[in-house]
Amino acid sequence: MKTYRTWTAVAPLLCVLVLLAGWPASAAQAQARAWLDRDRIALDETATLNVETTQAGAGAPDWSALEADFRLSGHTSSRQVEIVNGRSQARVLFAVALSPRRTGTLVVPALRVGNASTDALTLTVTAADATPARAGDPAFIESELDADRAYVQQAIGYVLRLYYATPLISGELEQPSPEGAALQRVGNDVQYNRDIGGRRYTVVERRFLLVPERSGTLAIPGARFTGRGTGNFFDDLFRDGSRLLRADGAPRFLEVRPVPDGAPQPWLPLRGLQLKYLSTPQQARAGEAVEIVLEARADGASGSQLPALELTVDGGAQVFPEPPEVEESFDQGRPTVRVTRQFAIVPARAGTLTVRGPRQAWWDVAADEPRVAELPDLRVEVAAGQGGGGVAVTGDPLPHSARGGIRVPGVQDPIGPWPLATVVFALLWLVTLGWALQRRSRAMEAGGHDHAPARDTTDPRLAQRALRDALQAGDLHAIADALCALAQPPAEGLDALAARLADPLQRDAIEQLQRARWAGGDATAARAAVRDAFRDGPRWQDAGGREPAPVLPPLYPR
Repeated sequence: MKTYRTWTAVAPLLCVLVLLAGWPASAAQAQARAWLDRDRIALDETATLNVETTQAGAGAPDWSALEADFRLSGHTSSRQVEIVNGRSQARVLFAVALSPRRTGTLVVPALRVGNASTDALTLTVTAADATPARAGDPAFIESELDADRAYVQQAIGYVLRLYYATPLISGELEQPSPEGAALQRVGNDVQYNRDIGGRRYTVVERRFLLVPERSGTLAIPGARFTGRGTGNFFDDLFRDGSRLLRADGAPRFLEVRPVPDGAPQPWLPLRGLQLKYLSTPQQARAGEAVEIVLEARADGASGSQLPALELTVDGGAQVFPEPPEVEESFDQGRPTVRVTRQFAIVPARAGTLTVRGPRQAWWDVAADEPRVAELPDLRVEVAAGQGGGGVAVTGDPLPHSARGGIRVPGVQDPIGPWPLATVVFALLWLVTLGWALQRRSRAMEAGGHDHAPARDTTDPRLAQRALRDALQAGDLHAIADALCALAQPPAEGLDALAARLADPLQRDAIEQLQRARWAGGDATAARAAVRDAFRDGPRWQDAGGREPAPVLPPLYPR
């Protein structure tokens, strides 16, 4: 009973401390930041510079410092309000399209926005690429592999680009999966402009990770695009003001080689692998934790392909690894990954502690030969502990910095406030989960006596909730997927969904979303239109699913 009263008294205080501790961290964040959607472009392409500030009343940055190296166009701004730790915080995002005036490494200088400044950025500009074979068409597709041949289980970068010269009302870009390989989409689409043969195209770039599963010739089916764009004068006069656009990409072929005889195992085909110590201890004390941080950088792999970073220690010590941190990116059309992992090492006695450097064998796909990445061993002198001798370590010890914690009845050592808060919140979560499961079981028992007819297993409330989540934190493509999931069965694209809706406001909201996705429309306005139109759920047509033909065709633009 005494222990229960102690927990009851400590839990509310810890909850308050946790909430108060989070507020200074959020207040200490930078007031303004800037980033580019791409850090490497060709001379005839554009990159989007984004500047975000938390100062609600801040005006647009002074872009004049950019005009020496760039031509500016497509200025946009949007505002978003979010709740952080119970406090309302506004974020204002400014964006501008940058067209470089020359090749080389160009510097985007620091920009002043409100009372804060952004950091300087760099942009690499290469010479203009050769004109694609089908340039001149209203829309066409090109694809690119980062290698002409590969090994089994080698990660290959596959880039798909859709070019269109007509503003789009709607569109769907599909890439069929090849047989005998895994194809995974990576990141979000990148959109920019490019001048080809005197004509300005909008380019949508989509990136994939391709991993062959067997040797032989791998055939990658060509991508397909179907959409509607704004028409010319005669389209506006005699038809509905739009024109149908279709584009088919050419298939690609990749020669896949088997695993070489005598190759190191586990099989790891890469373009490059580097290991590095980010943090090493100079000295240690028995019974006290020291920190070692490892880094691995791989060229031509995803995070799931790299073996886990491990450390082996001689001389009597325990090793406590943290979960690895993985950063995946695309560099020059192929995947790269950076993995960091932290290890806490607790020596058991005084003397010399030897940390064996990690060693990883891999296959160099460029040179077609095995290689080994390794780090040297570390030797750390361990002094005696506070008791003057060795320390027996039998469990997961607390770091030295967490020793002055809170004493709990029945526990020998003091417990730090954060571990104690974690335990309290875990107990509260378990209590809440048990209460929710109990309510659910009662509801199922009550509903078991009703002989209601069978219905579709898809709950419309879950689909509506997914749409709200996508409107709150997802991109435009996630919102489109959530809208299609409202229909039962799910609609195959937004055009099919609009044909099944009876409310003209909902169809108009879908049209605004399509413009924002493909024609550079206002994304903020489209998001708000979808939120207002579908607030009470979709309104469908009759069972036949057909809508009477309108007296007059709709006009575009509105």
